[in-house]
Amino acid sequence: MPFEQIKKRNGSVVPFDKQRIADAILRASLSVDGEIDVEQTLALADTVTENLAAIFDDRMPDVETIQDLVERELMRQSFFQTARSYILYREAHKHQREVSQSVQAAKLEKSALKVAQKDGSTENFNAEKLRKTITRFTDGLNVDIDDITEAVKTNLYDGITVEELFDAIVMVARSFIERDTDYTKLAARLLLHKLHQHVLGESDADKIPAAYRKMFVKNMKRAVKENRLQKEVLDFDLETLAEYMDLERDLLFDFMGLQVLYDRYFLRAAGSEDIILETPQAFWMRVAIGMSLNEGRDKNEWAKKFYDVMSTHRYVPSTPTLFHSGTTYPQLSSCYLNTVQDDLNDIFKTFSDNAQLSKYSGGIGTDWTNIRATGALIKTTNVSSQGVIPFLKISNDVTVAINRSGKRRGATCAYLETWHLDIEEFLELRKNTGDERRRTHDMDTANWIPDLFMKRVHEGGMWTLFSPDEVPDLHHIYGKKFEEAYEQYERMADEGKVEVFKRIPATDLWRKMLTMLFETGHPWITFKDPSNVRSPQDHVGVVHNSNLCTEITLNNSSDETAVCNLGSVNLGLHIKGEVLDHDKIKETVTLAMRMLDNVVDLNFYPTKETKNSNMKHRPVGLGIMGFQDALYRFDIDFASEAAVEFADISMELVSYYAISASSDLAAERGAYESFKGSKWDRGIFPVDTLDLLEEERGQEIDVSRVGRLNWAPIKEKVKKQGMRNSNTMAIAPTATISNIVGCYPCIEPIFKNLYVKANMSGDFTVINPYLVEDLKALDLWNDEMIKKLKFYDGSVQQISEIPVNLRDKYKEVFEIPVEWLIRTAAYRGKWIDQSQSLNIFLRGTSGKMLNDAYTLAWKMGLKTTYYLRSLAASQVEKSTINTSEFGDTHNRDFSPSSPTETMSTTAIIKTTSDNAAATAMVTTATNVATAVTSDIPTSGIMSDALLVASNQEALKVCSILDPDCEACQ
Repeated sequence: MPFEQIKKRNGSVVPFDKQRIADAILRASLSVDGEIDVEQTLALADTVTENLAAIFDDRMPDVETIQDLVERELMRQSFFQTARSYILYREAHKHQREVSQSVQAAKLEKSALKVAQKDGSTENFNAEKLRKTITRFTDGLNVDIDDITEAVKTNLYDGITVEELFDAIVMVARSFIERDTDYTKLAARLLLHKLHQHVLGESDADKIPAAYRKMFVKNMKRAVKENRLQKEVLDFDLETLAEYMDLERDLLFDFMGLQVLYDRYFLRAAGSEDIILETPQAFWMRVAIGMSLNEGRDKNEWAKKFYDVMSTHRYVPSTPTLFHSGTTYPQLSSCYLNTVQDDLNDIFKTFSDNAQLSKYSGGIGTDWTNIRATGALIKTTNVSSQGVIPFLKISNDVTVAINRSGKRRGATCAYLETWHLDIEEFLELRKNTGDERRRTHDMDTANWIPDLFMKRVHEGGMWTLFSPDEVPDLHHIYGKKFEEAYEQYERMADEGKVEVFKRIPATDLWRKMLTMLFETGHPWITFKDPSNVRSPQDHVGVVHNSNLCTEITLNNSSDETAVCNLGSVNLGLHIKGEVLDHDKIKETVTLAMRMLDNVVDLNFYPTKETKNSNMKHRPVGLGIMGFQDALYRFDIDFASEAAVEFADISMELVSYYAISASSDLAAERGAYESFKGSKWDRGIFPVDTLDLLEEERGQEIDVSRVGRLNWAPIKEKVKKQGMRNSNTMAIAPTATISNIVGCYPCIEPIFKNLYVKANMSGDFTVINPYLVEDLKALDLWNDEMIKKLKFYDGSVQQISEIPVNLRDKYKEVFEIPVEWLIRTAAYRGKWIDQSQSLNIFLRGTSGKMLNDAYTLAWKMGLKTTYYLRSLAASQVEKSTINTSEFGDTHNRDFSPSSPTETMSTTAIIKTTSDNAAATAMVTTATNVATAVTSDIPTSGIMSDALLVASNQEALKVCSILDPDCEACQ
């Protein structure tokens, strides 16, 4: 069960207890002469819990939703008398609550409502005292103190504690975030005050700074004593570092960022989740100290520099680094890439290795292409192989069994090359129908596609599937060599020299790939040849697969499990006036590269193969986030040539200084072991490799090679000094670290201008602050505008009073033609030595659009793509606005299939990853299926049934719609 707690009506959180569901059903049954027996009530409770898990995944359910699901299940199983009793019971209790609230309101008017103090005494509620408490936190903020005060009063009850009263203020502040972005700052200040009380035991503003610094030193020593931190931490001058912390930087956080840190990132005392040892600046400093453990005599100065670049939110390491920096098991890396050999011992060794990698918070990409296909002969036992699928089922179950660092679900992606004979069954692993023993619902999958397959698709040619034991070299060669060998094996098959093979039209397989991608969100589309031809490490091995999030393209083998060490530059904070701040980018990137290189030496390696690989090649993946923030600040529309140009310019800057910094580190610390013979050594930089790919393909790649910086000095530096790192850049999803520092994830366009984001820390209202500021400047931000934004699900395209230039600027991701996302990625990607986690966003159900998008991605030389995110043509009902005010755009025949589809005052709009909202989309399947099947001839890309499944499955995605994925960052 993914959740352990539920939210009560008053906002408090209590442990989830399935027995209470069974008890409630039994009571209702007994009131109608026992229509349901005890065993049936337990079974019903199990079913309700399963339904709840499907809807909420990692989010926290609420009492009302649980009760709605109980009603539905009773009706579905025809227990009508019990259902009637249960409904009447709910209504009676609702009436009791309303009476109780009236009594509380009367007491409130008479100032007779009591507030329990910390010492056990009680005081009469004092509205003016409440107002003064709120006022303490509103300096410089545009918030309505009177409205907050009145809203808090509606949440009071007789005997409420002062702690609960303060929590009520926080809850109201966060529910008002839709009004103005200043409310998220208010909520953050309130939460910070609560944190100070919890960790420092202090609430007096004048005393907090001294307590803050004293507690940092005390808790660092305590963590070492409890074996939570390494003893080498005490070699730092903790008192000096405590004084160096800038406590004002706590105010840089918005509410969601601070809540995420509070819930999941701050160091806890040994054996306790309740005793928090860190405050925000103490957290940044602990990470900085952990990153400086190998800096020798200058470690205190480097800790200060690392602290500054992180605490100002300019650069943030990946989640594993934040979790584990300085700890006794410093597993700081994000993802691992391994390959399985066609040997039973190695297969089960991989299961064991993956369990260890997951245990320490790593995401995993595993290449399974070497495993012989179904029907191939196993000579030692003289029986036919069952193929790769049964082993993937075991891999899926290993993934489920491991909870990464106790804080994140296990996460694995299986890769298979497109010529493997089991590819058709591989495509169906995530389907909701079929033999469950051949399904992997908890594991991601990805196609590893050679260029030759794409050529055959567009030529209308045939494609031959083989078992790798009969074509052992195909998986380890690429480009022209692959094409020559593949065609030779096809001739051998025709001559009867290959025993196990199958020949099908390439377009049929491509159609099935796209169908499964739309239906289940898997397997992802990744390209073998660009990943290898453009790899700096082509002299020492082959890139057999990417990682869990498709941004890492590193060699692996039976002796080497590739490791990716990640962090991201917050691009939106590197703007000076109306231009990018080159000096600031240089400083940030240089410090980031040093921190990432330190990870290689400081890291705890769960297996010998990971250490062997990382120490030999020292790859790192510096990425970016806040790309959309930067576009907003430059007044650039995402769907424009200006955005493509900005992607090109900004990534060239990051690339320039990342490569320069790695070469300077090589001069200081030595080049990486396998540098000799690499593309770096041969003077071939990432932008140069597009020509190599073009030559291998024999097809033009329509991406300009022009740069704006003088690369000659950097090439000369690398020739002279070498490189410290085999790979330097990769753009990973940054869902969580972007939440922490309050920017938009990685290279993603904005998902919605107004919505509710849900993760393990709760539900958070998200409103586009740039839009709010632009509308304020035009005097257009008011209650009426908020209502319209809610009505149009955050979109501004149909709000006529908003100027056209702003409607273009604030297009949401599904309003941006997908080719703009691909083009910006291609122009950015020419500077990157690894890859990008590029999601494909597709509005509607056109098979032709789907085909065109992925074909364009391949033609423009992209190495990988990530999730397909599709949006069906339906909307979610609103309950907090009068839809008749603005016209009726909804399907009025739609009746919500779950209570979570109706909006509460804080839940403005559910994202489409919600299974409940996805279920709503099923109602439109019949209406749109025809549009899908008409786009591609013959059998079409999808059927009605596939579309239904698509709306339920394909929308479960990573960095925005499923913010708990956090696979990489």
